[in-house]
Amino acid sequence: MMAGREVFGKEELEQVTEVLQSGVLFRYGFDAQRKGVYKVKTFEDAFARYVGARYALGVSSGTAALKTALEGLNLPKGSEILVPCFTFVASIEAIEETGHIPVLCEIDRSFNISVADMERRITKKTACILPVHMMGSACNMGAIMDVAKKSNLAVVEDACQATGASYRGKKLGTFGEYGCFSFDYVKVLTTGEGGMVVTDEEALYLQADYYHDHGHPHRTDIGRGFEERMRKGTNYRMNEIQGALGIAQLAKLPGIIATQKENKRRIKQSIAGYDFISFREHYDEDGEIATFLAFLLPDRDRAEKFKKIMADHGVTPGVLNYWHFIANIQSIGSKEKYETSQNILERSVVIEILMKMDVEKTIDALTRACKKL
Repeated sequence: MMAGREVFGKEELEQVTEVLQSGVLFRYGFDAQRKGVYKVKTFEDAFARYVGARYALGVSSGTAALKTALEGLNLPKGSEILVPCFTFVASIEAIEETGHIPVLCEIDRSFNISVADMERRITKKTACILPVHMMGSACNMGAIMDVAKKSNLAVVEDACQATGASYRGKKLGTFGEYGCFSFDYVKVLTTGEGGMVVTDEEALYLQADYYHDHGHPHRTDIGRGFEERMRKGTNYRMNEIQGALGIAQLAKLPGIIATQKENKRRIKQSIAGYDFISFREHYDEDGEIATFLAFLLPDRDRAEKFKKIMADHGVTPGVLNYWHFIANIQSIGSKEKYETSQNILERSVVIEILMKMDVEKTIDALTRACKKL
């Protein structure tokens, strides 16, 4: 759950109204009817500028973004792709549905992929690394890119939970061959459903562009029905209403992140003095977008007790283990338990940070839990 939905207002309404008044919801063609209204294209251009990428392609979801990027690489089918065991199941689904093999890696105390474990799992079949910037905070991208270069591996960044986050001054999603983003209803920037693929390479952009629309090359000199198919693909197009919402939401994103950071700062400060709490590590704390506060307790029992006290005082803790961990292990049929990651997750307490949250109520609940441990 993230904050984009909290700021819906007249700006989104005005953008969507322009689309409805034109009567064109499809992103391509109908040039005379739409009278210059191209919301998806406008959103793509603005998003590319915001993250610092040469190209951006709007798609129908974050899952579609991941699959489009993986297809755009044109890797040999059956390639192994390194991915953290702690990620939303869509990361695994996208790998499997493109005909590749997900190789799950442990996480470290950043809640992101362990570079040491990732490097240990490289084989002759490994073709790509899919680092996931979980809960709005960067993976160790410096080390990941070093490994990728040394082992000649592609990198597709899953920044679906990290729109607007950065690593050492560079926006996430712009380090690898592709970066992927999600704009569903519970993301920091939301278009209801939707996603984005970014890249700096024209050839990769074109492969993604072709794939996401049945192989269409999107020529402007002839009609859509006369185009030659460039490759096999599918339909992951973003529609004009999604694009309209994205334009309005992107303009609000810096303010959303700034408010989240202040709310998180206050909450974190209120419990920082308790020596049994150890906070999540960040590879770039200044660059994270503060959508969650995560910390560890000494053992599972105390973590469970802490979360129960929180809930009893009206603050619901985040749930990490099933859709973001157990389901991934089940999906690949692994017998490995990923004990390092399990130990981190079962001792963790995660709190959603919103713009319009009751910060004092949250502080009170956490303080009560700290005093009762």
